[in-house]
Amino acid sequence: MTAVAIREALRPLGLTEKVGLVGMLLLTLIAVSAQWLVPFDPQARVAQAYLAPSFAHWFGTDEIGRDLFSRVLLGIQYTWLPALALVIVCLAFGTLIGLMPSILTDKLDPIVKNVADFFLILPGTLVALAVIATLGPGLRNTMIAIGVAWWPWYARIARNELRRLRVRPHVEAARVAGVGRHRLTVRYILPGALPALLVAATLDVSNVIMTISLMSFLGLGQPAPAPELGAMTSRSLDSLTVFWWLPIMPALAIFLICFLSNLAGDGMRAVLRGA
Repeated sequence: MTAVAIREALRPLGLTEKVGLVGMLLLTLIAVSAQWLVPFDPQARVAQAYLAPSFAHWFGTDEIGRDLFSRVLLGIQYTWLPALALVIVCLAFGTLIGLMPSILTDKLDPIVKNVADFFLILPGTLVALAVIATLGPGLRNTMIAIGVAWWPWYARIARNELRRLRVRPHVEAARVAGVGRHRLTVRYILPGALPALLVAATLDVSNVIMTISLMSFLGLGQPAPAPELGAMTSRSLDSLTVFWWLPIMPALAIFLICFLSNLAGDGMRAVLRGA
């Protein structure tokens, strides 16, 4: 995409949406390069325990003397990248399931609807907890558990878009012209369904981050001493009134990530609406 095309795409955006999209890009860059950005070893004792935030240690130190800023920075990687990966996988799988009636046969439409509705009526968090209880704690199992509860949303959106688009004149004309099911889906239906799916996926990133952080907060994420933001917040809640920076800093990181994700979702919606 050329610079001119990018400027034209960003033209309908307000300041907050632009901040969200730029923030999402920066978060991704920080998460990918976190190991090289941390000023101290996140797992090693580098100073006295319970040092307040200062120029030497921006977020202070924890109960062992580890630099909290380094741990929060690495915690962004433990939260942001899994959330992005999970949303992408659920988006792809849910879209594939939702478009199955178009790819294979229309007889699959009620099956897709009933399967998606079955998963959607189940409380997502309880389903995730049940899966983790079966598989055991850990980041991989947490992602599997959330994925089981998340993909039906995209299947429903894809199916609704399919039902909306298949009666459009250009799709009807392609069908009458003898275009096969696979090409009809990829060439005519999928491009029309992608805007709604991408907007939903972008807005869902913050929800997935909150769910991952919740699982970590409950002790169902990576085992200690992994610097997960939810786990760091949970373990230091008892210190809130004395060593306030221990739970506040990772909690603020979670809030900032979710806030920027929501702004980026609004920006993506504006870009696709103006396209």
